Parts: sequence; structure tokens; C-alpha cells
Amino acid sequence: MFYSLTGNLIKKGTNFAVIECGGVGFYCNTSNATLFDISGEKSVTLYTHLNVREDALDLFGFSTENELRWFKMLITVNGVGPKAALAVLSEISVDRLAVAISSNDVKLIKSAPGIGTKIAQRIILDLKDKIGDVAPAESADSIAKVSAVNEMPNTSEAVAALTMLGYSQSEASVAVSGIDPNLSVEDIIRQALKLLSKQ
Repeated sequence: MFYSLTGNLIKKGTNFAVIECGGVGFYCNTSNATLFDISGEKSVTLYTHLNVREDALDLFGFSTENELRWFKMLITVNGVGPKAALAVLSEISVDRLAVAISSNDVKLIKSAPGIGTKIAQRIILDLKDKIGDVAPAESADSIAKVSAVNEMPNTSEAVAALTMLGYSQSEASVAVSGIDPNLSVEDIIRQALKLLSKQ
């Protein structure tokens, strides 16, 4: 119904912004990323999604079309409503979320408030094949490499070892994805640790 809103930012708070258009203030539920993007701006544009329920009409707005696409994709997952999708996008940037899904990083996804292990696993399962549709072209190659890490014996074993050392699944997968998978597990771990220590 609404594609976007452009107007003056007249109020913002925790997970919401009010945009005045033609004398009407529209209350938009939004993510921390969007609030950061529009901070200090007077006139803003938010790309919107109207969620219709029996007892309410809730408007969700995002500073980029990509974040809106992620929001719409998240709410297609069984058990993930608009508030849960917003919690995920407020806790995890869309780039990190793409890597988390492609590397099966349940721990990172369930760090979002209200997201448990089962829902995090369902997000990964349902969206793993769809992230290419919303990931920027420049990150598609790295996401493909991270996805492949878990399918090769040496690299998947190296990722498991790195997570036991305290690194997240995403961090370990990204580090290992740039290393020759034909090396021994020990050499992959050694090179990955060098990369991780520089971050």
C-alpha cells in the first residue's frame, strides 16, 4: 500500500521514528540501523511495509530498500513476526546476517532479543537458498565461499576447531573461506588464526 514516505523527521525513539508528510505524522517501527542512518537528518525517506492485523495497522520503515527486502524475507519464516524480524535487524546488520545464515551461525542469530535456538535454526534453513536474492552483488562471491566452507572436510573441521577456541561460526567461516581448502587442517587453522588476530 505504501512504498515509501518522505518528510520531516519530527520524533524518534527506541525502534521508532515519526515522519511528518503533508501535516500527518506517520509512526514507523524501525531498526537501530535505520535510526543511525537518519540521525541528524531533517528530511528523510523510509521504505515501508504495512503489516495488517485484525486489531491494528503497523507501519515499518527502513532507510534502504535492501533492509526492507531483508525484513520482508524474515517475516516469511514460520514463527518470525514483524517484531522479531525487527529485533534481528536491530541486532545484526544485513551483511553480517547474510554471512551468519550462509555459515550456519545459530549463536549470532539468537543473540537478537526474543530469538531462540529453534527460530534461529529455522531462519537459516528457510533463508539459506534465498540470501543471493537480497545480498549486494559485491558480497555474493564471499557468501558463496562461506557457504562452501562447511561442505569441505578440512575447512569444516578447521571452522569447528576455531569455534571451540571462542570464535563465532561466522568469524571462523569468513577467515577460513579465503584459505586454500587443500591444505591440512592444522595449516588452515594456523592461517585463519593469523587473519583473525589482525582484526
